[in-house]
Amino acid sequence: MNNFVNNRLHRSRSDRYIAGVCGGIAETYNVDVTLVRILFALAGLTAGWGVILYLIMWFITPEA
Repeated sequence: MNNFVNNRLHRSRSDRYIAGVCGGIAETYNVDVTLVRILFALAGLTAGWGVILYLIMWFITPEA
């Protein structure tokens, strides 16, 4: 539990294609980065809010 509290959301420096948002989410929550990227792509294709969410997270999430 203590490890989860200390693990803050960040943008990845090593696992990135554009800004490292998906890589940072995957590192923080210990999930596969491909799954996170697929979810963002599906959200972007279906409603368009995935792109908006990605851009917002790009600007407000600090880099690791």
